[in-house]
Amino acid sequence: MRYYIRLSYNGSAFSGWQIQPDGITVQGCLQKALSLVSGEDVAVTGAGRTDAGVNAVNYVAHFDVEEPLPLRPEDLEYKINAILGKEIIVHEVAPVSDDLHARFSAVSREYKYFLHRKKDPFMGHFSWYCKYGLDVDAMNEAAAFLKGTYDFSCFEKKGGNNKTSVCTVLESGWRSYTPSHVKELGYPAADGDYLVFTVRADRFLRNMVRAIVGSLVDVGRGKRDPEWLRSLIGSGSRSDAGESVPGHALFLSDIEY
Repeated sequence: MRYYIRLSYNGSAFSGWQIQPDGITVQGCLQKALSLVSGEDVAVTGAGRTDAGVNAVNYVAHFDVEEPLPLRPEDLEYKINAILGKEIIVHEVAPVSDDLHARFSAVSREYKYFLHRKKDPFMGHFSWYCKYGLDVDAMNEAAAFLKGTYDFSCFEKKGGNNKTSVCTVLESGWRSYTPSHVKELGYPAADGDYLVFTVRADRFLRNMVRAIVGSLVDVGRGKRDPEWLRSLIGSGSRSDAGESVPGHALFLSDIEY
């Protein structure tokens, strides 16, 4: 019998989603908890891999068991959360049809990357302090070139083992936002001090979003013009793109089925 599970996690404690020979992973912790609760050796399949340090909100996974679990959904969630560490929370567990696959049934995934442009002692855990002057209009002009179906190998870290590097990007852009501590506490801030980049695609390559953000920041700093991104996608290699930005400010934020 197949179960759907929806969870969120703070990636700072993990070496990524996928189980590795060395290192603590989200998948590994979840499998241990589910095996204890179910009494079976449970294997969990996630909607996608996140790198070390990367966070996720409303992440989706599925697992199979031989017999239906004799617990109400709320009791099942309580037991799993009691076993898991503080960095992971399970929001929902529910039986689903056997043809629902957490990875292959997904039609799109959305990531958000947060940065702040002014020193802020309250943002360091989940936002990147980018101290450079940025032309956000130029960054958005460049980001628009990402939309469409292309080979994105110029943003792919080696070792991804993908059959193809072709992805379809559906949404890509930067906007200014106001963090909660600014709203609630009156923390002094100006419009544009905090930026979030949103990108949605049918699939993503290893390290792709962090490399995209690094390349867009190069455009914002004036090191490259927006048209450079178009040519990079068409014929560039990973060494031609910008540096990867830190993973702690990246969130897998939505998965559409």
